[in-house]
Amino acid sequence: MNDDLKRHQTARQTAMGIYARATAAELVEALRVLAPGEGIEDLRPSELGLVMARGRIGGTGAPFNAGEVTVTRAAVRLPSGEVGVSYLLGRDKQKARAAAVLDALWQTDKRGDVDAALHPIAVRIREDREIRQRKVAATRVDFFTLARGED
Repeated sequence: MNDDLKRHQTARQTAMGIYARATAAELVEALRVLAPGEGIEDLRPSELGLVMARGRIGGTGAPFNAGEVTVTRAAVRLPSGEVGVSYLLGRDKQKARAAAVLDALWQTDKRGDVDAALHPIAVRIREDREIRQRKVAATRVDFFTLARGED
């Protein structure tokens, strides 16, 4: 795989991560700003389903089924032919469709506009993560064991 393709995939994954962490209102507002126009075809209208979540003890142990999670998915096609998809945790059909439309627009020559519309969302996500990390750090407890003599 060449470097350009890897950079493209990484950038698209980053954008998709923003769609997943954004609120429905943020994505709808980004679409309003971008004004994608008419003629967007729903290849797969937003629909709900369940996905089996798998886990590993300690991140390296044998995989096990942790349980089912609700997922909403959508797929759209722009009049120019680009296909956008989204799979999001939860039951928000509006958010899933908005994410799919943004994904399709990201693949067009409007990519810079989509990135600009996503920037405030990315900043909010980063700030929320930093706040969470500070709260966790404030409650951190370091455990240590003292060597005990023989009793």
